[in-house]
Amino acid sequence: MASEQTFVIVGASLAGAKAAETLRAEGFDGRVVLIGEEAERPYERPMLSKEYLRGDKPAAKLYVHDEGFYADNTIELLTGTRVASLDPGAHEITLQDGSRMPYSRLLLSTGARPRRLPLPGADLPGVRYLRRMADSDDLREAIKAASGVVVIGAGWIGSEVAASARQLGAEVAIVAPEAVPLERVLGAELGGVYRDLHAQHAVDLHLSTQIEAIVGGEAAEGVRTTDGSVIEGDLIVVGVGVSPRDELAQNAGLTLANAIVVDAFLRSSAPAVFAAGDVAATWNTMYNRRIRMEHWANALNQGQTAARNMLGQNTAYTKLPYFYSDQYDLGMEYNGFAADWDRVVTRGDVAGREFLAFWLKDGRVLAGMNANVWDQGDAIKALVRSGAAVDADRLVDLSIPLGDLAT
Repeated sequence: MASEQTFVIVGASLAGAKAAETLRAEGFDGRVVLIGEEAERPYERPMLSKEYLRGDKPAAKLYVHDEGFYADNTIELLTGTRVASLDPGAHEITLQDGSRMPYSRLLLSTGARPRRLPLPGADLPGVRYLRRMADSDDLREAIKAASGVVVIGAGWIGSEVAASARQLGAEVAIVAPEAVPLERVLGAELGGVYRDLHAQHAVDLHLSTQIEAIVGGEAAEGVRTTDGSVIEGDLIVVGVGVSPRDELAQNAGLTLANAIVVDAFLRSSAPAVFAAGDVAATWNTMYNRRIRMEHWANALNQGQTAARNMLGQNTAYTKLPYFYSDQYDLGMEYNGFAADWDRVVTRGDVAGREFLAFWLKDGRVLAGMNANVWDQGDAIKALVRSGAAVDADRLVDLSIPLGDLAT
């Protein structure tokens, strides 16, 4: 009977919290245990590099649920607790204190950790990474006290932290090997929009630049590039991506491929073990490939789908990949997935930063972005989902509704 079952969720993240909520919403009356390493109850991470970092939003805005939610729904929330090992054969986990906990179904939503820089000086005081609420708290105070901030990396975290630091009044430099920010995701043209945006806000840009060391005596004083020049700053923020926290799965013998391999139902290679969020490489039926997305919407939606499949509902995860970013006065949303493309088409006023952008391959729209345009998200999603061949000239024509192109 369901009331005799124990569903364990390892990772008190957004994905984990939404999974626990969904189990109860779907009527599961067995034991639900949600385990997290942090002392905090589950919270959402996007604002850690934006509003929360700047002090514009309080911690209360980050939490997934109110403090009493877990007790009210008979969800056992174990914070400050680390799971040491997983035994899929025995359907059992072992906690750090040596105690064992059996499970009927298990969800791994352990997220990711920042990649560390293997450089001389990377361990100096003044070198910071951002992943947790406590990191954001510390970073906010460090930015206010810094004489100069050097951000290593021009991806989403690096770009957003740089923008927030400028908005807090800091002198900021960005150092990255790419020719433009966000080049890997957006390409040269759209990355150029963000290059110009940061330049307009007086960020000192060092692009197409490699770093060989973080320099300093007792604490960080800057970074030295491969051409021997030094970019000064007593606060160094490293944002060079994340790695999935898949050690439990690896040690338990689950199949991995740059994360825990799961099917369209978020099932891993081990019976009764599911995975969701940053730690999961999910089979996407639309793109016919495995995708790992390190973004808020993925955690939000996969946690719910995983819970339904833990209950045996056999619900495929079919959400279109989505993420968003806010930097200065430029907000954007991106729907779809484009690992490569043969053309980028824009519609609207790129110079005025009110436009749509589309990534096409073989005449079909793989992904679309709305930048400071907030009434076209559904039309973009419909166009991507349609898989229709699109005339690029019609795509840029503002007189033709996007909805007409998706049919």
